[in-house]
Amino acid sequence: MNFEDFIKSKKVRKGTPDMQLAKSLIKMSENHLKSIEDMRLTEVSSATIMTNYYESLREIVEAIASIDGYKVYSHEAFTYFLKERGEDLISIKFDNYRKIRNSVNYYGKPVEVGITEANINEIKKIIRELKEKFLKNL
Repeated sequence: MNFEDFIKSKKVRKGTPDMQLAKSLIKMSENHLKSIEDMRLTEVSSATIMTNYYESLREIVEAIASIDGYKVYSHEAFTYFLKERGEDLISIKFDNYRKIRNSVNYYGKPVEVGITEANINEIKKIIRELKEKFLKNL
């Protein structure tokens, strides 16, 4: 599977670049990060914190896609979008975070504190790298 397959299946649509959407998504991502940084990581909050860190990362990837003129309707497509952009390692990590998020949202599975703890700094680092590489001029 590749990103083009998502376009063919209409899970991604190609349009015109949308800088305003990209700016809004960056702001939303920053707001997500600010709101969860003050939360205490516990067994109860772990899944919420993890899914919000994922959402913050996804918003950054969606901002990059919107600059390229893509409207993405599938979180899985973002994995292949990153891969197409030469971000192989980040695409693998993103997909792992997506699967954790899906297990929470669709199957009600908890996330161990250690898993969330291990992923927080990595997600923040990925967000910084993607912003620096693809969103620097916004």
